[in-house]
Formats: sequence, structure tokens, C-alpha cells
Amino acid sequence: MGDGMNRQRLARLAGDASAAGGVRSVVFDDGAERGIRALEFRTGAGLNFDVLVDRAMDLGTAEFRGNGFGWRSATGFRHPGLHEYADDDGLSMMRSFSGLLLTAGLDHTLFGAEVDASQYRYPPKQTVRNGLHGRVANLPARLHGYGERWDDDETCVLWAEGEVRQAAIFGEHLRLTRRIEAPVGGTEIRLTDTVRNAGFDPTPHMYLYHINIGWPFLDEGARFELPVEQTIWQTDSVAEQGVSNVEMPGPRKGFVEQVYEHVLKPDEHGIARPRLVNERLGVFFELAYDTTQFPAFFQWLHLREGAYAVAFEPSTHHVAGDQAARDDGSMIFLEPGEERRYTTTFRVGAL
Repeated sequence: MGDGMNRQRLARLAGDASAAGGVRSVVFDDGAERGIRALEFRTGAGLNFDVLVDRAMDLGTAEFRGNGFGWRSATGFRHPGLHEYADDDGLSMMRSFSGLLLTAGLDHTLFGAEVDASQYRYPPKQTVRNGLHGRVANLPARLHGYGERWDDDETCVLWAEGEVRQAAIFGEHLRLTRRIEAPVGGTEIRLTDTVRNAGFDPTPHMYLYHINIGWPFLDEGARFELPVEQTIWQTDSVAEQGVSNVEMPGPRKGFVEQVYEHVLKPDEHGIARPRLVNERLGVFFELAYDTTQFPAFFQWLHLREGAYAVAFEPSTHHVAGDQAARDDGSMIFLEPGEERRYTTTFRVGAL
């Protein structure tokens, strides 16, 4: 835990480990957020963040030394009971889009598409219509537990674990088990996700993390540090607006999102480490992800007034999306009982 602190010394100084850092269960009780179960993590090293149990155990508010870095949009953390998946012609995610992490999947990511569903062998359902980034982000989790774990007398780890089921009769039955860990005295969040086909039909699987950084970590002069080997796609708005994807401007009136698909260079262990650096605050946010688990990566700039945000987006699939992946053979089909595992670390710190 650092500073000579260990389990025995902490026990002598305080009657509860939460004096150094802890996890607390709360329920939001106002507005569109009312009724959402959340877990408040506090590492004792300036890192505080919320796990939204009723929003797929995604990450909501996040702060480091009093400065927010998890994006806060006007939607707030809307209760999933208010979510209408087919609303807004498949763009309903935009009415629930806020927080450090929004998970996309489990059977569809990227833009909406109507795709073949014949594998489920139900004649009235020949196709399925998917909205932007799929269903999982608005599904409540079944909480397995949370608390602190001592790996030895020197290391205390805060943790939470839960399961999200995405299931339909004559449809997919996928289960996401999510484990979140944060060392007491540390400044990183460790995410371990396992997606399993709990059904008996081969089922498509697509997965993406929308990791959203907002003000004040994002501000004029903040800088991306991306180990880009090649940029293989970008939106037309990049050429039309000419805004740099390296050094960030302040909020702009009417800004149209700029999105890039990059190939990032991993280290010798296959880990890519893109960063956002704010020298004025003297802080950084870093993502560490396995490029064999997430072979695609998107950079999202949404620098509009009132919705000022950027995102890191590691993805299992490239920008062309669902139907294109089926056509070129890159779609992942999980066989009954088959699973995929994803291990990712979010890290903040001082420069």
C-alpha cells in the first residue's frame, strides 16, 4: 500500500480498512438516475470512481485528485427502465450516453444494421434489427459481490464482480461476467470481462469499449499521445473541419464528430498504450489493452459546445461493422459454451 502501510499497521490505526480506501454501495435517488445501484470506489490515492451496477457495471463518474476525467453529458446516468432500444431510429444510445465507460455489444457494435437471424431457427424471426452499439449498456447486472481483498499483508485490492445477461427466447443468450479491481494506494482500474455463449446456438459476438474523457482532463491544449502506425479510415468531417486529432482545441460551436480508425503499435507483450495528457493540470489518462483481444481501435473527437468529449475505443471489429464482418468472414460466432476474455487497464497519474 506504500508509505510503510500494511495490514497490521492499518488495523492498529483504524477499525476499518475504509480509512485507507474502500467500496461503498449506494442507490441514486433523484431524476432520471433514480433507482440505479452504484458502487463508489475510493483508492486513497486520489482516484475515485463509480461502478453503475444497473448499467452493465459500466464506469460513471471518475475523478483524480479532485479533477474529473469521466465524461459527464447532459443525459446523466439514466435508469435502464427508461431506455427504449428502438427509439430514434436505432440511435437511442444517445439518450443514455455518459460516463467513463460505455460497453458496446454483446452481439452487435457500431452502427445499426438489420442482419440474418436464421441460426435461431424461428421462422417469424428471419432477421434482427440492431441499434447503435447494441443492447448491453442498458442491462442491469446481478451483483456477485464487492469489497476489499488482501493478497498478502502488503497489498489490498478493492473489487466488484457481477454478471449481465443478454438473452431472448429464439435469440441470443450471452452472459458477461465483469470483474473490476483497483489497488488501495494505486491509481489504476483493472477490468476483466468474460463473454460466454450460455445458449445452444452459434451466436454472433462483437465487443467495444467506449472510454470517454471529459473536462477538465480534456481542455484546450490537452494532447493525445497515440502510437499510430497507420490511420486506415476517417470521417469526412476530418478534412472538412481540419481540427487536429493530436492537440485539442476548446469547445467549438456546431462541431461535427471526427472519428478515426488507427492501427496502434503494441509493445513487446502486445499491449497498446494510448494516452491523453493535460500539462496544465499535470495529469494523464492512459489505456492499456491487448491488441490480440481488440484488433481495432477508434479515436473519437466530439468537441462541440455542451457535449465536449473524446474517446478511446478498442474494438473486436473494424469500422465497416456487422454486415461487412459477416460478408468477409471476420464475424466472431461463439459456439455453445464458448467464451472470450478481455483484460484492460485504465490508469491516471501525475506528470
